Amino acid sequence: MKEADDCCCTQLIDEKGNFNVDGLQSFITNTNFIHCGLSYAVVSVMGPQSSGKSTLLNHLFHTNFTEMDAFKGRFQTTKGIWIAKCVGIEPFTIAMDLEGTDGRERGEDDTTFEKQSALFALAISNVVLINMWCHDIGREHAANKPLLKTVFQVMMRLFSPRRTTLLFVIRDKTKTPFEHLEPILRDDIQKIWDAVPKPQSHKYTPLSEFFNVEVTALSSYEDKEDKFKAEVAQLRHRFFHSISPGGLAGDRRGAVPASGFSISAQHIWKVIRENKDLDLPAHKVMVATVRCDEIADEKFSRLCSDEVWLALEKAVQQGPVRGFGEKLSSIIDAYLSQYDAEAMFFDEGVRNAKRQHLESKALNLVFPAYTTMLGHLRSKALESFKAKLEQSLNSGKGFAASVRMWTRSSMLEFDKGSADAAVRQASWDASRVRDKLRRDIDSHAMSVRNAKLSAIMDNFEKQLAKALVDPVESIIETREKDTWPSIRKLLKRETEAVVSEFLSSISGFELDEETTERMQQSLRDYARKLVENKARDEAGKILILMKDRFSTVFNYDNNSIPRVWSGKEDIKAITQEARSASLKLLSDMAAIRLEEKPDRIDSILRSALMDGTVSEASSSRGVSTDPLASSTWEECNASLCGGSSRKRLSIWLLKLFQHRRQTCEATIGYPLLGLYWQWLFLVLTNLCFF
Repeated sequence: MKEADDCCCTQLIDEKGNFNVDGLQSFITNTNFIHCGLSYAVVSVMGPQSSGKSTLLNHLFHTNFTEMDAFKGRFQTTKGIWIAKCVGIEPFTIAMDLEGTDGRERGEDDTTFEKQSALFALAISNVVLINMWCHDIGREHAANKPLLKTVFQVMMRLFSPRRTTLLFVIRDKTKTPFEHLEPILRDDIQKIWDAVPKPQSHKYTPLSEFFNVEVTALSSYEDKEDKFKAEVAQLRHRFFHSISPGGLAGDRRGAVPASGFSISAQHIWKVIRENKDLDLPAHKVMVATVRCDEIADEKFSRLCSDEVWLALEKAVQQGPVRGFGEKLSSIIDAYLSQYDAEAMFFDEGVRNAKRQHLESKALNLVFPAYTTMLGHLRSKALESFKAKLEQSLNSGKGFAASVRMWTRSSMLEFDKGSADAAVRQASWDASRVRDKLRRDIDSHAMSVRNAKLSAIMDNFEKQLAKALVDPVESIIETREKDTWPSIRKLLKRETEAVVSEFLSSISGFELDEETTERMQQSLRDYARKLVENKARDEAGKILILMKDRFSTVFNYDNNSIPRVWSGKEDIKAITQEARSASLKLLSDMAAIRLEEKPDRIDSILRSALMDGTVSEASSSRGVSTDPLASSTWEECNASLCGGSSRKRLSIWLLKLFQHRRQTCEATIGYPLLGLYWQWLFLVLTNLCFF
């Protein structure tokens, strides 16, 4: 009773042709059939009604199909098609019991279901048992003749490359030896095959291309039950390891994996019911497509909700994850391996295509996490470069050498990280992120370089300002004879000292010759500009400076002792000396003389302002030549010579005279004013004609 329960007998198709989808699914689940792969066989039985088909299956496979009760009369017991698990048979074997042929319940002319069920059995079975009476062998109008014709005719509608085993079971064998019965049966089978109409493509195809014919005989179950059971037990052994090469179900070319059996059976029955030809190879591809799609979708769905993957995805959002690539590869590989295990028995082309699609979907799912990981690696490498570069520069190491060293270090760090993040199943290229890292490093290095060089330039410009501005002012205010030679000497000495120190300070930058030369020139230009600006500033104070110079010379002797006016002094000579000193200062500030070139500025000023001889020579064009005109005085300081230089000089000197008049009145008395009036008259005479 326990074995009968284990067989899970289920009606697959009812007498009206309705397919029991739920029943088949329950059968597959309860028997754990889905995990069998290709390690299973299907055995079906055909034969006339009440020929003992169900009894044969029950004894042969320990199933519990409903059997006819002989005491209640002969009538249709099996309706439709039933299946059950063969108990104790390895590999997993399904027994299929078909409704008997020639049943009076369907009527003489209703053979549609008979043909449909026969075609269905041939399409999904590895072994078909043909149950027949011994006394029908050799008879022209025996019951097995229509059945065999039906089997052979429907076989023409199967475009299948496999050979189905037809096991003819001779029931209720007589005293006629089996050795005599078998040749007669085989001859009858061949004649029926030859007579069956065939399509042109199979007109000359031998029976052996479609069927592997086997014959066995059994004693009467009713008259010789014990012998019948012993013979059935012996036959049962032939179904052990039936799928091995040479076994009853050894041809596996058309086998559908167990996980696709339900889809396959449903589709085959649907095509048969629609009275279409059944292309089993194409059907095999269809089943593989449906099942591989289902398997792939199920694996992808599980991947999406996988806790390990979700934890890894969350972790990488926070920062780089060590071993990211291996962890992610292992997760993907696990689901691909599961897919391979479940889809391994389906059509190879379909299986591989769906696997590639699953892999592509999985990689698309995890790609954002991978790019996030690369982003962390890039940021980490960049920050590492910044920090280490700053440390190197603070410790006094050369800029260019530090940049090279830490660029290599940071790029190597990224390369190792990206290799660690690589996913085995993908051929993702990290070069774009790597290139961006390199650009970021170069940009930062350039920014630091520019900032450092700018700071260095600022520092040396401050040194120049400190070394030049005050000393130039001192030279201008105190020197009498060698003002500009002293300034030029100072400028050259301090500039070259600063440039030399500058070159030493930037040696670690390894600048190209052009850049180095440009920066040197910039310092030289800056130094020159400092001197020029200071000279212009001093020129703007020329009246005060001249006044102070005149006052100093006029009021102090050569030993810098204040003069005591007794009336015996040669005031005219002293005044002339003071005027000369004052005019020398004016001459020094009249032009910027940073190039060592001769000029006539001093002589022109002395001639015009001291000697009182102003040349009024006329040119050939009748234009008078003014020795104080800016157009003839190329070296003239713009602070003095801009616009009408004569007018400016006259105004300045007039102010100077007014100031000196007040001073003289307060110091040396009125008699000396004549000397100043005389000088002013000379100045105004030469400068005020404009």
